[in-house]
Amino acid sequence: MLVFGGTGDLALHKLLPALYYLHRDGRLHADMRILALARRAHSREAYQALAERHCRAQVARADFDNDTWHAFAARLDYFAMDASQSADFGRLGKRLGTNDERVRVYYLATAPDLFEDIASHLKIAGLAGPHARIVLEKPIGHSLQSACAINAAIGAVFDEARVFRIDHYLGKETVQNLMALRFANALFEPIWRAAHIDHVQISVCETIGVENRGAYYDNAGAMRDMVQNHLLQLLCLVAMEAPVRFDAESVRNEKLKILEALKPITGLDVRDKTVRGQYAAGKIGGQEVPAYYFEKNVDNDSDTETFVAVQAEIENWRWAGVPFYLRTGKRLSKKTSEILIQFKPVPHQLFGPGEANRLLIRLQPEECISLQLMAKNPGKGMHLEPVELDLNLAHAFRKKRRWDAYERLLLDVIDGDSTLFMRRDEVEAAWQWVDPILQGWQSYYESPRTYPAGSSGPEQAGLLLERAGRKWME
Repeated sequence: MLVFGGTGDLALHKLLPALYYLHRDGRLHADMRILALARRAHSREAYQALAERHCRAQVARADFDNDTWHAFAARLDYFAMDASQSADFGRLGKRLGTNDERVRVYYLATAPDLFEDIASHLKIAGLAGPHARIVLEKPIGHSLQSACAINAAIGAVFDEARVFRIDHYLGKETVQNLMALRFANALFEPIWRAAHIDHVQISVCETIGVENRGAYYDNAGAMRDMVQNHLLQLLCLVAMEAPVRFDAESVRNEKLKILEALKPITGLDVRDKTVRGQYAAGKIGGQEVPAYYFEKNVDNDSDTETFVAVQAEIENWRWAGVPFYLRTGKRLSKKTSEILIQFKPVPHQLFGPGEANRLLIRLQPEECISLQLMAKNPGKGMHLEPVELDLNLAHAFRKKRRWDAYERLLLDVIDGDSTLFMRRDEVEAAWQWVDPILQGWQSYYESPRTYPAGSSGPEQAGLLLERAGRKWME
């Protein structure tokens, strides 16, 4: 496995700790080697020390063992090169040798503008043999046109079966449990449709700001960074039909149908069905935090959105008329990723007004599935209150350690299983829906609405639901 961007945050904070766990658990082939690639000059020993320092910070103390680390570090090596320079790939080829029978995984933990160059240079250097695979981090481009260009350049070197477009949300245990919940339990299938569901909310809220990603984020914004990939992938898993088989092509075919069925948001609908915001100064956890435009590597007059809320609709038989409310933002009051399925109330309120049933699927901070039902409060009279039926996955499977999403996805790449990765046409269909919204914001000079850090976002996001008598779950 060759990791381009081997000294970056993703490699040091996510990929190497995940590979350490896979090594510790005996999941990696004895002959597997990991070669980190970056421009900085490091000896092998210096890079191993850097990797150890970061892995110790990321791996649970009880899971970090010195002997295990030394055995893992023996797999680690480092090669200094510039991924934009074709000549450096010639040097890399000499380092790797000419054994085309060995599987090589190229993990591109770099900026997307390097994807095309790296693929081309690998081909020219003769390093993209039939057993080579490539892993691309999101975002794939910044628009439909750029995504198509990247996909075409990658496709010219690697056939689709050897391309792994990674979205770490798809590796989360609860996301996969969403498919189990839907397709392995007869209880939900009859009511998983417009006749019984009032609306769906998908929220990915963060308390952090842009941290060290200011330069990238200021050119991307929340729509490109989160909605185009993470939130739309979650929407697909909620809304897709049951695949014929649980394999890569069957699952991705059903997800693509949902993306193609999304009603376009164009013209004045951009104003009515979307909200973009940007955080101002405020307090989170009692600590003062600056406004977005004072963050490191962010333009002082930036109008980049750090919050997005969208009312989406799926035009098919199962979901016609059911709004899907998507929301994501930085510097919000709490960190949470969750999916809320709000069912319709019973046709006749026999015991007076009461709350409708709802299903909550929480991805973080703790992974759980909760079903809200109405039950009688003990005592005289039929006074009903909502109660929760909880499935805490950590407790239900307490004897098993919870895998990190990257552990599962890296192992899938090694095994050549692309079920939990995005296909080329999925990425392009997602951009086809997102592009008109981005263009609409420009056409109507839709500036971001300001919201104080530590709040739940701009007030206008609440109005998206309040117009129909609904509200965000807080």
